[in-house]
Amino acid sequence: MSAPHLPKVAGIDPAVPPPAHTHAPLPSPAAPTPPGAVLQDRLAGWVSDLTTLHELTERLARTTMLDDALHELLSAGAALVGARRGLVVLEPADGLGPAVTTGLGLAHADLGHIETVPRSATAYGRILDGLPDAAGGPDLMADPDGLDPRHREVAARLGYAASYALPLTTDAAQRLGAAVWLYDESAEPVERQQHLAGLYIRYAAEHLGRLVELDRARTHVATVAEELLPSRLPRVARVQLAARHRTGPRGGGDWYDALPLPEGALGLAVGSVTGSGPSAVAAMGRLRASLRAYAVMEGEDPVAVLSDLELLLRLTEPARSATALFAYCEPARRKIVLAGAGHTPPLIIGDRRTEFVETSLSAPLGMLACWEAPSVELSPEPGETVLLYTDGLLHRTGDPMDRAFARLHAAAASVPKAVRDDPDAVLDHVLRTVLPDGLDAADGAEDVVLLAARFA
Repeated sequence: MSAPHLPKVAGIDPAVPPPAHTHAPLPSPAAPTPPGAVLQDRLAGWVSDLTTLHELTERLARTTMLDDALHELLSAGAALVGARRGLVVLEPADGLGPAVTTGLGLAHADLGHIETVPRSATAYGRILDGLPDAAGGPDLMADPDGLDPRHREVAARLGYAASYALPLTTDAAQRLGAAVWLYDESAEPVERQQHLAGLYIRYAAEHLGRLVELDRARTHVATVAEELLPSRLPRVARVQLAARHRTGPRGGGDWYDALPLPEGALGLAVGSVTGSGPSAVAAMGRLRASLRAYAVMEGEDPVAVLSDLELLLRLTEPARSATALFAYCEPARRKIVLAGAGHTPPLIIGDRRTEFVETSLSAPLGMLACWEAPSVELSPEPGETVLLYTDGLLHRTGDPMDRAFARLHAAAASVPKAVRDDPDAVLDHVLRTVLPDGLDAADGAEDVVLLAARFA
């Protein structure tokens, strides 16, 4: 009599014989730990930490702009302490600025909510105010003792349960600000994370200190450059004027001018001095002031104006050169006589034409023993705009010069007819088209100058 077949259960074939043993096998004895294994593991961890720290500091060292450095600090710090969000508040103790608040994973409104919390109620706020207990460290929202009600409310609104703050202080004992990272749960970094974050912040504070000084110098140079340019454009009958100027981060020598001349005439000028920094800005101021004097005395002859300017530059600053363009305008007759010294040609923008003015080829000022080039004369039609500019506008495109000129021409030709009677709108359209990233692009090292004159 054959034995009945047992049903299959869960796909297991009962015909497969069970294993010979019916109890779990005995565990094999653990291998003895080598004498130096623990030390090797520890050394491997140290090497890994130092490698990570080196990579993060190298990335920070490559930043040259303050905003980029602050974002890099927040991202690297978040990785070190195991957080997802954070913010850094830059408030140098000397009060000279800049005062900046940058967030990671926080919207502008979120930063606004955090700023409503009394500073003495947060660890980073106590750091900024220089209070006695301003060492930073963890700040747990779950601890109800002494927690400010507004702080608890903001934490609940933004969804964080703990924070970890560190001071930004240089070796010169100058407090720059504070950095804080936010945890979604009640947590704090372990001792190893705190140690690495502390080392990184120490280096970051020194790097930020250098960038703060550089930012201040750039701001001072830009302020001086702006003060050396016209505070307002003159009002002249039958002409509308508009201008745009932006100094590059290193501070350059691009400039413009518009000045009323005798008998209802108008002088327009743009130029660029070689070099950058305070010396270029000072040279630009001297050159512009001299050109104004020459324009008043002999403005009807632009060649004579630039010849005098070239002689002055060669005698007073033989190591420097400059480009310049001066136009003598008679608005009542819609007549312009201009001369250029190594400068980019003006552009006429109108309903029936958009074209560059053909000026004679000429070397920049200070390049020849005696400068002189013939002037050109043009007559803009009613409603046409003459655009003067420096080559910084072309360089900022990043294109070769021929393509940059083509881009500028296309931008001018595409100005909508509805705004062509407004030189400010014309300049805005040209800038938006030629420089889509705007004048404040971080990589915009060149000065930009545009001067538009629309003739009625």
